Amino acid sequence: MLPSSNMALDLTRTALVVIDPQVDFLSPKGVAWGAVGDSVKEHNVVENIGRLFAQAKKSNMTVAVSPHHYYPTDKGWKFEGALEKLMHKIGMFNRAGPYTMAGFDGSGADFMPEYKTYIHDGKTIITSPHKVYGPEHNDLILQLRKNRIEQVILAGMSANLCVESHLRELLEQGFEVAVVKDATAAAILPEGDGYLAALINFRFIANAVWSTQETLARMGAKA
Repeated sequence: MLPSSNMALDLTRTALVVIDPQVDFLSPKGVAWGAVGDSVKEHNVVENIGRLFAQAKKSNMTVAVSPHHYYPTDKGWKFEGALEKLMHKIGMFNRAGPYTMAGFDGSGADFMPEYKTYIHDGKTIITSPHKVYGPEHNDLILQLRKNRIEQVILAGMSANLCVESHLRELLEQGFEVAVVKDATAAAILPEGDGYLAALINFRFIANAVWSTQETLARMGAKA
């Protein structure tokens, strides 16, 4: 029913955007692992995100990370959705404050260790944190515009929440967006599989839905 994608990358105007590549989502040590771990392992997400980072750097592409952090004052919100309540209850993405790194290194809010060489190379854009799901209130869009980015390759966590929310906002802002379907994962609830829900929506609304292998080839990786 839906036509196939005709998206073709111009790497000089393309950014790899990785959402929430953090311990709380992607490590067995993280507080959300019980909900998302099976999906992360099934889709080989940790390794696939690493491969995307490596190739983006090799291809001299713009790379941006949109992290999720909560400060003590965020715990004072007067109303929240179900997941916001849960994240605050279990201490997900907790940081001591916006102007201190106390207790950050190795915490659930920290980046996965295997990604730090890419993220902390002095070139990767680390945006201000998004607070709910989308990038409407961080500086991701500004950073992409200032780098003359028109196309985005989207990966990270989690598929039906922050990834889908970033996808929708980026599309509304006029970017051409491809989602890497096996570089994301989601929780499974009694009501259904969050990953499958997201995958269906990706197919409807993204400009392209690619596997990691296909994405790497389009980013210039040698066969």
